Amino acid sequence: MLTANNEYKYLLKNIKEQIQSSQFRAISMVNRELILLYWNIGKLILDNQQRDGWGSKFIDNLAADLKLDFPEITGFSVRNLKYMRKFAQQYPDFEFVQTLSAQITWSHNTLLLDKITSNEERKWYIEKIIENGWSLNVLRHQLETRLFERQAIAEKTTNFERMLTSPQSELAEETLKDPYIFDFITLSENLKESDLEKELIAKITRFLLELGAGFAFLGNQYHLSVGDEDFYIDLLFYNTKLRCYFVIELKTGKFKPEFAGKLNFYLSAVDDILKTDSDNPSIGILLCKEKNKMITEYALRDMTKPIGVSEYKVFRELPDDLRNALPAIERLEDLE
Repeated sequence: MLTANNEYKYLLKNIKEQIQSSQFRAISMVNRELILLYWNIGKLILDNQQRDGWGSKFIDNLAADLKLDFPEITGFSVRNLKYMRKFAQQYPDFEFVQTLSAQITWSHNTLLLDKITSNEERKWYIEKIIENGWSLNVLRHQLETRLFERQAIAEKTTNFERMLTSPQSELAEETLKDPYIFDFITLSENLKESDLEKELIAKITRFLLELGAGFAFLGNQYHLSVGDEDFYIDLLFYNTKLRCYFVIELKTGKFKPEFAGKLNFYLSAVDDILKTDSDNPSIGILLCKEKNKMITEYALRDMTKPIGVSEYKVFRELPDDLRNALPAIERLEDLE
């Protein structure tokens, strides 16, 4: 039975949640109206320039006049008005703006306009921002490490479609990346699996960001006792979106078929020892420095558990074009 004090605490908690929910809806509504206003202004600028041939000085004059009429508003600079024009030009479909672009901030929208040329790719990133609540820094990092290429259009090597039922198989495929970018790690030439594991654990916040949404870290060298023998999983996670355990094994060399057999064994043990009736089948990810697609596909063909094999890249291994696209180490540390 609730005491008067407990009843008051419950009431206070309920009211605070209502206030926070209302504040969030208000902020979302203000943001939506701002994005729609910017699109409409951009459309007017675009239409007038196309119809009447007004040059760039038109925007300079417009910015000066708007500043006189609305001195307290800072969003009508020349630079921002040009973004509005580009916004309307790139997204002529107002429904797209209403349903997607208006759900993210103007800063997120302008970053996508600057960095991405394809509307299909922009749409993918916008959906991920909405789904995962990415901050501007997180979005910038995902763009710089080319997440779309590594996750959405990568040729992944898995047996998820055969071993998992829908929609878990599709969700698992969406979760996997190839390659994984461990740009926060700089290691010596003689890289050991234990060194890689230690670095990933030391930078667990960045590692979780690279893994994606929904991953909760349960431990490294996770102990399992099977048949009176001891076994140790490199990294064990639980994914709250897929409602299943993820077993991750690290290999510093080229993929070998026997790696898949060992991971298959670990998954069987996790399903028997840790998995509950409310959990979905556990999933394995084998991260290796290099893989041969045909050998990997053969190795996974007769496995009884869902396994994906991906390569990883540490900072010193990145090609020049990708390394030059990455943020400075200091800025990467700020994301932690």
